[in-house]
Amino acid sequence: MNRGGDIAALILAAGYSSRLGAWKPLQPLGPSTFLEEAVRRFRAAGVEDIRVVTGHRAGELAPVLKNLAVREIFNPDYNQGMFASVHAGVRSLEPRITAFFLLPVDMPLVKPGTIRDLLQTYRHGHARIVYPVFQGRRGHPPLISAVCVAGLPPDCDGGLRAFLGRYHAEALDLEVKDEAVLLDCNTPEDYRRLLAYGLREDIPGRR
Repeated sequence: MNRGGDIAALILAAGYSSRLGAWKPLQPLGPSTFLEEAVRRFRAAGVEDIRVVTGHRAGELAPVLKNLAVREIFNPDYNQGMFASVHAGVRSLEPRITAFFLLPVDMPLVKPGTIRDLLQTYRHGHARIVYPVFQGRRGHPPLISAVCVAGLPPDCDGGLRAFLGRYHAEALDLEVKDEAVLLDCNTPEDYRRLLAYGLREDIPGRR
């Protein structure tokens, strides 16, 4: 099976970053930032339709997004949490978009090769959701069929995980050799760990 249609990437960058104590989208990461690195890696994997969901301090991101040539999706309800940003991003998807990656901005070091593997697995299979899995744990970015979110409500008890749980029988776990699918950044300790990982793996990481 070869599934056609366009693929988009939604990068969630609307939150307050309160636990980290620094604003995640423009947090330095070597010579780059979280947001720039996430965009770069999707592009290196061949994903051209990249959309960034903004909210808190959106005005400061506008020139950065313009320079990156990505589309901004503003979430006016960003204070309601991540699910509201997912909803805003999903609402932006046109009928031509048949599936999308979903990545929080604080997980910027996923390898382009991992993204390509997810895309190839989706294109040539039957699963409606393909999750990257590292050492038995699901991570980001999942690749989600637009069919799964056609009826996505503005809010949902349990968040997106609970909503997508109804498709568990049509989901596929793809084991990857990429620890970054699990590496998020919510605390200063997480940030130090992410920097150390980036140095080990080579931050420009286009593999």
